[in-house]
Amino acid sequence: MENHFNDQSTECSVSSDSNDCQRVDQYGFERSEDFNYESYEELMSKHLAAVARRSKKWSKLLQDTVKVEKNVKVKRYVRKGVPCEHRTQVWMAASGAQDQLERNPGYYHSLLKAEHDPKVEEVIRADMHRTFPDNIQFRASSQPCLQKALFNVLLAYGHHNKDVGYCQGMNFIAGYLLIITKDEEKSFWLMDALLSKILPDYYTPTMLGLKMDQEVLGELVRMKVPAVWQVMNRHDVMWTLVVSRWFICLYVDILPVETVLRIWDCLFYEGSKILFRVALTLIRHHQNLISQAQSLSEICERFKQITHGEYVEDCHTFMQKIFMEPGGLSTATITKLRKMCRNRITSA
Repeated sequence: MENHFNDQSTECSVSSDSNDCQRVDQYGFERSEDFNYESYEELMSKHLAAVARRSKKWSKLLQDTVKVEKNVKVKRYVRKGVPCEHRTQVWMAASGAQDQLERNPGYYHSLLKAEHDPKVEEVIRADMHRTFPDNIQFRASSQPCLQKALFNVLLAYGHHNKDVGYCQGMNFIAGYLLIITKDEEKSFWLMDALLSKILPDYYTPTMLGLKMDQEVLGELVRMKVPAVWQVMNRHDVMWTLVVSRWFICLYVDILPVETVLRIWDCLFYEGSKILFRVALTLIRHHQNLISQAQSLSEICERFKQITHGEYVEDCHTFMQKIFMEPGGLSTATITKLRKMCRNRITSA
């Protein structure tokens, strides 16, 4: 069974008309009507030389190897961004997904041939049309159409991990993986690395891991951005109300595509701590705006506001900020807070 797609740029795949071409980005997403092309070109030209240099460095680093070492040098490379042409290889190697694929030849296809839970199948089908309606690759008229591949990956994963099955948010994650890898089997194993290893208990029926990490963020905000913690407390706003989509969608459909991919570079290489760094940076940078909110609805609106605009569109500068603005954030601190928040949730 073939599961690898034609690995070509989607920038001009809808039409040869240059205007149509400009309206779609390199990942197949349609640009909004108010998209500022001049500002975008300026931003791209500013970072063009650096991106070209990084691409050469990555090509040299990955020459004659499929492995990605865990060391300070490679971590620095990852934080500065993995070039698109190397992203699949780096994500697969860094996350352990490549090892799993090699240890389990034919497993993915056997899952597709197996008998499936009709309830899981029905829920997945219902979400198909809601997955990236603004991306030309997920439309029935597209060649190839990624909807079938998306359905296969989600169905196979639901059969593979019956404790999770399927829940909303997984469609966006699988969709991004397919956009980058153009490969069902690799997307499946990357999804397994995310859901089983990097973010355990995020997508289980109780969503304990997700609830726990939202509470952890609250504790971190209390320590690092007390003005925001105070306004949340004053208006009795639960963190799940304002950040649940950030965590469950891993910033997909929240932040610009290129920024999300840069976050995912670090997520696959360094683990889930990056999710807190992103959230803290957004909140800390906009703390004055948030802390001036006068009601629950105003707080919710401002949390939506802070995920748009130039600050998040310049992914290069934003990624530098997330490793500076929140200050120190040790694994030991996260582990301690997770234990505390898990106990709080389970004993409630």
